[in-house]
Amino acid sequence: MYVAVKGGERAIEASWRLLDEARRGERAVPELTIAQIRQQMRLAVARVMTEGSVYDEELAALAIKQAAGDLVEAIFLLRAYRTTLPRFGYTVPIETEHMEVRRRISATFKDVPGGQLLGATYDYTQRLLDFSLLAEESERASPDDSGSPSSSSQAQECASADTLPLPDAARLASMPRVVALLDAEGLIEQERPSAHAATPVDLALEPLLMPAERAVRLQNLARADEGFLLSMGYSTQRGYARNHPFAGEIRNGLVTVEMEIPELGTAVELGDIELTECQMINQFSGTHKAPPSFTQGYGLAFGHSERKAMAMSLMDRALRAEELGEAVTAPAQDPEFVLYHSDNVEASGFVQHLKLPHYVDFQAELELVRRLRAAHLASKLAGEEEDAA
Repeated sequence: MYVAVKGGERAIEASWRLLDEARRGERAVPELTIAQIRQQMRLAVARVMTEGSVYDEELAALAIKQAAGDLVEAIFLLRAYRTTLPRFGYTVPIETEHMEVRRRISATFKDVPGGQLLGATYDYTQRLLDFSLLAEESERASPDDSGSPSSSSQAQECASADTLPLPDAARLASMPRVVALLDAEGLIEQERPSAHAATPVDLALEPLLMPAERAVRLQNLARADEGFLLSMGYSTQRGYARNHPFAGEIRNGLVTVEMEIPELGTAVELGDIELTECQMINQFSGTHKAPPSFTQGYGLAFGHSERKAMAMSLMDRALRAEELGEAVTAPAQDPEFVLYHSDNVEASGFVQHLKLPHYVDFQAELELVRRLRAAHLASKLAGEEEDAA
């Protein structure tokens, strides 16, 4: 990462003060609080946590405020802070099938066991500006003159009626994974943990090297820029890869995180975190050893991050082309291209370093262009003289 050049300290300090003023905005407007960002900009907070690789809603909200809403800058701030934190160890692998589901949909089966839980989503809204949000908070919160409950209260009651809490065992039994239904018929590739598998490389501690195994690729994709993954995933749907995806299941909810404590000899619950998981189902023609079946692409992100999880699952499947014996014909199937260009912190650094002084380099190229133009002009004049003669 390029750093600011030395010199101009007073100008830089003045720039900081201007930045503080620009961030604060008009003093007559109440200052935006961390709690407001955390509660009311939860989707932005989720993205910053995911790509910043830190699950902390308060710190993510702080980074968004400090960056004045620039999410890439906020991700940079959070990831930089992450490097200062001590590492106590690794948690036990989370069990997303035990998720306390808040939203769960499948595009593969209409009557999926456990039902479709629509939850809170923009999927079913009209993309029209809601000018009522411009009204004062007090006006929007005032009760109806008739004394009847507001539409938001009615919606809350309906949502509660449709999602009455079930005992944990009953909830899990009534909501099996969609992939498990295909697995029971042997129609999808078998993905089973191996007791002899090597410990995956931790990208927080080790550099990204090629070839990268799937565990490493998934780490990279999890904190990759959402916009980059979205565009690359979109390219696979437009034919730039052998990929025909179906959204097998998308889940959002709370998952318990545990950590083994050697002194206690058991795992201790650290708390619950909100996750979004996507399992994408794809066609697979099979090989001479394996019959035709479905394969999977996987995506996981902090918070409510469906678009990121879906794009990640598309890219996970595309990057498996070589191991599945498919021809690598598109950029989305090239691990080196995708993984080395997916990080927005690195990309931002290389692009924005162009704002730093390059006086010497430019003057050298300027002088070179002047000499070349002079030589070109001299050659042209010489040619004209020869033609005239």
